[in-house]
Amino acid sequence: MYFESKTRIIIKTISWRLFGTLATVTLAYIFTRKIETAFQIGSLELLLKSLIYYFHERFWNKVNYGKKQNPPKVIWFTGLCGAGKTTIAQILAKKLRTKNIKIEELDGDSLRSIFPKTGFTRQDRDQHIRRVGHLASRLESHGVHVITSLVSPYRESREFARHICKNFFEVYISTPIETCEKRDPKGLYAKARAGEIKNFTGIDDPYEPPMNPEITVDTHKMSAEQAADLIIKGLDV
Repeated sequence: MYFESKTRIIIKTISWRLFGTLATVTLAYIFTRKIETAFQIGSLELLLKSLIYYFHERFWNKVNYGKKQNPPKVIWFTGLCGAGKTTIAQILAKKLRTKNIKIEELDGDSLRSIFPKTGFTRQDRDQHIRRVGHLASRLESHGVHVITSLVSPYRESREFARHICKNFFEVYISTPIETCEKRDPKGLYAKARAGEIKNFTGIDDPYEPPMNPEITVDTHKMSAEQAADLIIKGLDV
């Protein structure tokens, strides 16, 4: 959440009043036809209204009425490999930044470079999700909105992340495996089918869909851009 600093309020006060005073001096001169009197009226008006405006702004900055709270959230994307999680997450992050919201993106591939020894067994994946959950929680506690984009196939580990985060927002990208296999830009599904990759989610390792996600996105029915807009609407930011 962003607040007006005293310096910013002072600068706004000066710029606003300079334009107002110019108008006052002009009107005073039109009515009095005396330039000295016009500037005296303008100077007095500048001082008086600048003080009024400054204290008016400070007063309303302390009043909570009408202010919209926007606490940081952990926006957790889950879905099969190739479902479209990263694409939608990147568009979402870009849109949120235009609203002056502080965002940190935690993508599956980049996270594995941070934790390079993470394997793909169930135990390894559970441990990985717990690490990411703790990291997201720490960022959230420092006022940062977090977008995580991970397969995170197991309900139990996702629920762990939900439990340790204050504002957890689960986004299920429900793209069916048939579509994911057709996309498969890295050829991972083909390698998994051929037995070259073990413990691959959706092939020889299960994916457990969320029971009650905050939002489910069907990429058959909407574009990535539309999906990001739907999520923003759900986030109410």
